[in-house]
Amino acid sequence: MTVLRRSLFSGFNLVPRLVRCQWLAANPLGSGETGLITGGASGRGSSGRLELLPDADAVDRLLLGALRDGGAARLDKPCDRFDEADLSVVENRLFHHISCGKVDLALLLFEKIDRPGVFLWNAMIRACSWNGRPRGAVDLFRRMISSGVTPNKFTFPFFLKACSGLLALNHGMEIHGRVMRIGLHSDVFISTALLDLYMKCGQLKISRRMFDKMPQRDIVAWNAMVAGCSLHGMHEDTLNLVLEMQRAGVIPNSSTVVALLPTIGEAKALSQVKSVHGFCVRRYMDKAHVLVGTALLDVYAKCLSLDYSEKVFDGVTAKNEVTWSAMIGAYVSCDRMVQALEAFNQMVLDKHYPPTPTTLASILRACARLTDLSRGRHLHGYLTKSGFSSDITVGNSLLSMYSKCGNVGDALVLFGEMGTRDTVSYSAIISGCLQNGSAEVALRIFRQMQASSTEPDSATMVGVIPACSHLAALQHGRCSHGYVVVRGLSSDTSVCNALVDMYAKCGRITLARNLFDRMSKRDIVSWNTMMSGYGIHGLGKEALSLFFGLQAVGLEPDDVTFIGVLTACSHSGLVEEGKEFFSAMSEKFNLVPRVEHCICMVDLLGRGGFLQEARDFVQKIPFAQDVRVWGALLSACRLHKDVKLGEEVSRMIQKLGPEGTGNFVLLSNIYSAAGRFDEAASVRILQRDQGFKKSPGCSWIEIRGRVHAFVGGDRSHPCSSKIYETLGDLFIEMRKMGYRPDTSYVLQNVEEEEKEHLLLYHSEKLAISFGILTLSAGQPIFVAKNLRICGDCHTATKFISMITRREITVRDANRFHHFKNGTCSCGGFW
Repeated sequence: MTVLRRSLFSGFNLVPRLVRCQWLAANPLGSGETGLITGGASGRGSSGRLELLPDADAVDRLLLGALRDGGAARLDKPCDRFDEADLSVVENRLFHHISCGKVDLALLLFEKIDRPGVFLWNAMIRACSWNGRPRGAVDLFRRMISSGVTPNKFTFPFFLKACSGLLALNHGMEIHGRVMRIGLHSDVFISTALLDLYMKCGQLKISRRMFDKMPQRDIVAWNAMVAGCSLHGMHEDTLNLVLEMQRAGVIPNSSTVVALLPTIGEAKALSQVKSVHGFCVRRYMDKAHVLVGTALLDVYAKCLSLDYSEKVFDGVTAKNEVTWSAMIGAYVSCDRMVQALEAFNQMVLDKHYPPTPTTLASILRACARLTDLSRGRHLHGYLTKSGFSSDITVGNSLLSMYSKCGNVGDALVLFGEMGTRDTVSYSAIISGCLQNGSAEVALRIFRQMQASSTEPDSATMVGVIPACSHLAALQHGRCSHGYVVVRGLSSDTSVCNALVDMYAKCGRITLARNLFDRMSKRDIVSWNTMMSGYGIHGLGKEALSLFFGLQAVGLEPDDVTFIGVLTACSHSGLVEEGKEFFSAMSEKFNLVPRVEHCICMVDLLGRGGFLQEARDFVQKIPFAQDVRVWGALLSACRLHKDVKLGEEVSRMIQKLGPEGTGNFVLLSNIYSAAGRFDEAASVRILQRDQGFKKSPGCSWIEIRGRVHAFVGGDRSHPCSSKIYETLGDLFIEMRKMGYRPDTSYVLQNVEEEEKEHLLLYHSEKLAISFGILTLSAGQPIFVAKNLRICGDCHTATKFISMITRREITVRDANRFHHFKNGTCSCGGFW
C-alpha cells in the first residue's frame, strides 16, 4: 500500500484498473489498511491508467462556481456535458475529490458524465457508503440499475455496506437472492458484506450458517462475526469466536481487538482485558495503533481501572482527538470530573485538537455531576458559536446538564428550540422535569412525544411512571402500565420496579405486591422498592418478612435496604425490632450507617416516645453533626409537645444552620401548641429574615384522569360553593358524633371560633369534600398532600369515613393513612 500511495501522489501511471477494483472492494471491516483513490476510468474504453493533469484546478474553480450558484453546475459546454477531451480530467479529479472526502464535489462531476460505466458507478456508491451517506448509496444503486448498467461483483459489497448502515434487511436479502442467482454467493467480499449486514440486523443464526458454509474465510470474515456478536453484547460467543479463529490458524489483528474489547468491557471482565492487552503488547499494537490504544483505555475505564487507562493513554504515541475524547470519557465514567475538565482544557487549549460531539457530551456530563451551571452555560455558548449545538447527542447532553443543575426552565427552552428530537431527548427532559418537581409538565411532554410518533423506550418510561407516582395519578399510571405491556417493555426490571413503586405510592399496595410476585427477574432495587412501599403504608411486619425473603433467594441487603426496613419499623411502632436491625447492619452485614440511617433511628425512637434516648443517640453519632438528624428529633418534640427539649434542639439547629423552612415551622408549631404565640411569631420573623419561605399546604385528588389541587381556604375551584356546602353539612354531622376541633393546630392567635373556621377549610378536607361530590356513593377516595397531615384533619377524616361509609386514603409527606369505619391504619404512629 505504501508504494501505491507514493505512485498516486507522484502522478505516475502505475495502477491498472483490475488492481484498483480489487483494492476498492476491500472488506468493510478492513484489515487495518485504509487507502486513497485519486484516479479512475470511466468504463468507456479508458486505458485504466492514472493521470493528474495540470489543468485540474480549472475543474475545481468550475465546481466551486457551480456550488455558489446553488448546486446546479453551469459549465461552459453545450448541454452542460463534458466532451471526450475533458473527460479524463474530470474523471481523475472526481477520484481526487473522493479520496479527500469531498463527496458533494464528486457527485456534481458525476452528474455531468454521459453514460458512466460500472467502475464509476461503483466508485460513487462506495464514496457514499464510506462517508456516512448510505441513503445516497442506495439511490445511486437504483439509478445504476434503471440506467441499464449491470452491477459486477465489486458493486455488491459497497451497496451492502450502505444497507448495513441503514439496517435495511429487505434490501440486503434482495441482493442475497440476486448474487445466488448469478453465482456470486461464494465470493469472499460479497459473503463478508452479507455477514456484516445480517449481524447488524440481528439475524445471528443466518450469519452463522453463511459463515460456516463459506469456502474461504479470511481475517475480515472472522472480524465481521466477532464484531456482530460484540455488538449484541454476546460476551461468551464473542470470546469463543476469537478462540475458534486462532485454532483455525487465523491470527487476530487490530480490527479483531477493537471489536472484541467492548463486550469484555460491558462484562467488566478485567482479567480478560489484561489478557488482550498482553496480546497487543506482544504484537506492538497498543502504541502503534491509535484505535487499539483508545479501545484499551476505554475498556479499562469501564472496569473502573482508571490507573491502567492513564498508563495506556500515556503510552499511545500518536494521540488524536478520539484518544483524548476517550480519556475524558474515562475520567467521567470513573467519577473523576475535575480531571475530566482539566484534560478537556489541555486537549483544546494546549494540543489544539477540535473537540468531537462525544467529547462535548462527556464534559457536559461532568458539569452536570458537579452542578457547575456556570461552566455549563459557557460550554453552551461555545457549542452555539461552533455549530455543535445542532448535534442531537450534544443537545441531549445539554438538556441533561440543565436539568441536573436544577435549571429546568432553561432545559425546557432548549428543548423547544431543538430542531431534531429523539427518544433520548424526550427521556432527558421528562426526567429533568420530574427531578425538579414538575411532574405535570413531564406528563404533558410525554403526551407530546406520543403525538410526534417518537417511540418511548425503557428509559422514557422510567421517567414517566414516577411522575404518575408523584402526582398520585393512578389512572395515568395504569395507562402507562398498559403502554409498557403493549410496547414489549414489561420484562425490563427497571420499568417493573418503577411500576411497583407507582402502585405503592398511589395507594394500591396489593397491586404492587402482585406485580412484584410476577416479575421474571428481581434485583435488589425490586426488593427495596417493595419494602419501602410496605413501610409507607405502615405494614412493618410485611416489610420485615420481605427482608428475610431477600436473603433466602441469595441476595445481600445494601444500605438502601436498611433505610426501608428502619422506616417500616418507625411507621409501625416496631421500636425494638428497629434497634436490632440497626445493630445488625454493621455487626452482621458490615455496612457503615450513613446519616440517612441515623435519621431513621431518631425518627423511630421519637415516634415511640423515647425522646431522651433519641437525644442521647444523636449526641453519640460518630460523624459530624447533621442538621437533618436534629430536625428529626425536633419533629418528635412537636409530636409529643415537649417544648423544653424542642427549644434545646432548635438552638443546636440554629448553630449548625437550618437547611430549609421545616425546622422553623416545627418550632413555631411547638410554641403555638403551647399557647406561646409571641415566641411562635418571633420564630416566623427569624425565618422570614433569613430568607426562608414556608411552602403552603396543598392537597390534590385525581378524578377521571384529571388532577384537582387545593390549598387551605381555596375558593378558586369552579365547584367551591358546593365543596364548602358539603363540608358544612359534614361538620354538623361530625359534631353530633362527638367531634371537637383541635384548635392547637391553628398557628394564629385568633378567637376560638375563628380557629374552628380555619381548621374546617384545610386543603385535605377540601379535596376529600370534592371527592365526595364527584365520585359515586361508596367509591374510595384517594387524596395526596405535600406536607404532613395535621392532627385535626386526621381526626376529622376518621369521622367522615364513618358518616360517608367510604374508604378514604390520604398520602402525606411521610406515609399513608387508610381510613375506614372511623379508624386509621397508622395506629397513631405518624
